[in-house]
Amino acid sequence: MKLSELLKDIPVLESKVSPELEIAGVSYDSRRVRPGHMFVAITGYAADGHRFIPSALDNGAACVLCERRPQGEIPYILVPDSRRALAVLGANWYGHPADRLTILGVTGTNGKTSVTYLLKSVLEQVLGAKVGLIGTIQNMIGSECLPTEHTTPESFDLQGLFARMAEAGCTHVVMEVSSIGLYLHRVDCVPFAVGAFTNLTEDHLDFHKTMEAYRQAKALLFRKCGFSVFNIDDELVAQTVEEAACWALRSSAKGLEAELSASDIQLGPDHVAFQCRYQGESFPVRVGIPGGFTVYNALTVLGMAIGLGIPAPEAARALAKAQGVKGRMEVVPTPGKDYTVLIDYAHTPDALENVLRSVRGFCQGRVIAVFGCGGDRDPIKRPIMGKIGVKYADLPIITSDNPRTEEPGKIIADILKGARELDRPYLVVENRREAIARAMAEARRDDIIVLCGKGHETYQIIGTEKTHLDEREEVAKNLA
Repeated sequence: MKLSELLKDIPVLESKVSPELEIAGVSYDSRRVRPGHMFVAITGYAADGHRFIPSALDNGAACVLCERRPQGEIPYILVPDSRRALAVLGANWYGHPADRLTILGVTGTNGKTSVTYLLKSVLEQVLGAKVGLIGTIQNMIGSECLPTEHTTPESFDLQGLFARMAEAGCTHVVMEVSSIGLYLHRVDCVPFAVGAFTNLTEDHLDFHKTMEAYRQAKALLFRKCGFSVFNIDDELVAQTVEEAACWALRSSAKGLEAELSASDIQLGPDHVAFQCRYQGESFPVRVGIPGGFTVYNALTVLGMAIGLGIPAPEAARALAKAQGVKGRMEVVPTPGKDYTVLIDYAHTPDALENVLRSVRGFCQGRVIAVFGCGGDRDPIKRPIMGKIGVKYADLPIITSDNPRTEEPGKIIADILKGARELDRPYLVVENRREAIARAMAEARRDDIIVLCGKGHETYQIIGTEKTHLDEREEVAKNLA
């Protein structure tokens, strides 16, 4: 592609490259540069891409797109913001594939993954559509599964993924949209047909610093949508409704004034059921995933379906047939045992409280919770989670999550600051495998063990290395 075509719609401050230059590829990682590529130097948070310009040139880069003039005789294009430019480069390089797709985005602290999987199922059933999915667990092109590194891929990679989906015959894409992805311009040039905001609780404050900055990053999605869905039972989400640059549909399960509402809620050990009301019509909804938060996820899915013109009762019938999501209130087989084991991704204070309160609602025995906190992440939430775990579990077992480069003992000490505020018993078992074994050894008839924090993950990050740890395997091993 000629440089002039690649730079279309990108503000250029200065260029030392012929617009007729043929570009063979684009890379923002100097290690992936090949002869004839354009190297995009991004000012990152861990490293500054401008430092790697010499390496990119050594690998054969034809030119460099950057925010600061490089030293020496280097063919470069100077732009105000290389991250913004990378998003436009991706759209130009792949021929604007997003314009050929109906894209639906879900943001929020919790619930994004469940909503996207449920919505994918609804669209497939009701529309007969081939649906792409982009998110935390994996990316999907119809039924084909692809690995993922980030909840929201880097902008250039995202456009490449859209191109693959369009070429494979996808008509719709449902995707998780993270606050970091929004802030770092990863979804620039993405025309969202529908966007949804599930909730906002403390997370990622190591990046955003304040809850207001976190909320404002999430709110960026609703300047890119044609239709939006907001869970107004969450005060911070409700605050964002006024900032939406599109028509907003409000949902509530607490009787607030909203276009879409849930009442007569019933929570079972393997499902939720409720009456849904929209435009004066009332109809039943049943979803085969336990937990009170499933009511909110279902309302969000129904609202997004409405945004596409799908009748709400028809979407509800499809929801009844949707399958659960790996690592989200996932029931682990325990043949021969009279207790239950659940795995959930709950790794924030709000998610942990929601999961444990939901389980308590249908548990006929004790709630045994195994949980910890990740290292190199917001330490403020650790004592909060410690207090929540001890408050809502009959037997809390505090353990290690993904310690990363922090000492597991230090992370647990932070958790215990909150746990000790309540005069209730708890156990500390630092090794996560041993903690799971201890929970199963302690379990009695009708108890429910909730393994919190890992969810779909099949590894534990210790130091900078990923060590295999699949909690399903650990449960099976202990049963054996």
